[in-house]
Amino acid sequence: MSNRNRKIKKASIISILGNFFLFWLKGIIGFLTNSQAMIADAFNSLTDILSSFMSYIGNHIASIPSDDDHNLGHGKAEYIYSLFISFMMFILSIKIVANAISSFFNSQSFHFSYFLIITCLITIIVKLSLFFYNRRIALSYNSILMEASYKDHRNDVIITTFNLIAAILSIYHFYLFDSIVGLGIGLWIFLTALKIFKKSYDVLMDKSFSMETKNKVLAIIEKHPEIKKINHFNATPVGYQYQISFTIFVDGNLKTYESHEIANKIEKEIIKNIPEIYLAVIHINPL
Repeated sequence: MSNRNRKIKKASIISILGNFFLFWLKGIIGFLTNSQAMIADAFNSLTDILSSFMSYIGNHIASIPSDDDHNLGHGKAEYIYSLFISFMMFILSIKIVANAISSFFNSQSFHFSYFLIITCLITIIVKLSLFFYNRRIALSYNSILMEASYKDHRNDVIITTFNLIAAILSIYHFYLFDSIVGLGIGLWIFLTALKIFKKSYDVLMDKSFSMETKNKVLAIIEKHPEIKKINHFNATPVGYQYQISFTIFVDGNLKTYESHEIANKIEKEIIKNIPEIYLAVIHINPL
């Protein structure tokens, strides 16, 4: 197992344990204080447990080496499970919006309790810690699973922060704020889920990499005046990286060894300088 997979696996386990703790804490306090907002937040943590578990399974499958049936490895498992996470975020956002609208028209309220304040503060501290930890892993290893995870933790921090504000405002019998904020948060989570879904869908549908990455490849090629022309440029996503192939045209008078040395040199330069690419295959034609 690579260091990348080990780090993602560890982050997923820590997230599962953190969310499991918060689920029981918020569930107990929510039922003891009869706070509907806290009970809903507890079920949100339950959803996070399932989401982190999917991240763990997706990373485990993605770490399996290539075999005869899967020549390019199992990297796309990350994106399949990221789709599942986006679906769960869609469901959560719809539930939050529905509850917010219901609360708005029914003027639902809850009784203030210092236990609610303490629980919200503990949740914010735990979730902020998980957010920064998962974000560091996501950026270091370009993992869409960890990206989905840290954005989910960020959403939870915001949700709980506004739950905290709503709990404090309940002292003054102001309950409308909870409904308005709940509606806005639900819509925001929906948009976040939409972005994760689109990114996962694009990779699963073999969408090519960005023009910025392609320009990096072309810049390396242009450094070699021996290359007269290139065509048939293709990029295929394999997990979180890409496999590229293209054809170069060189002087037909070059020896076979010389032309292949040019191709080998370019392949090594591309893989060394562009982390998004793990394999470059160059075909050679005489001009």
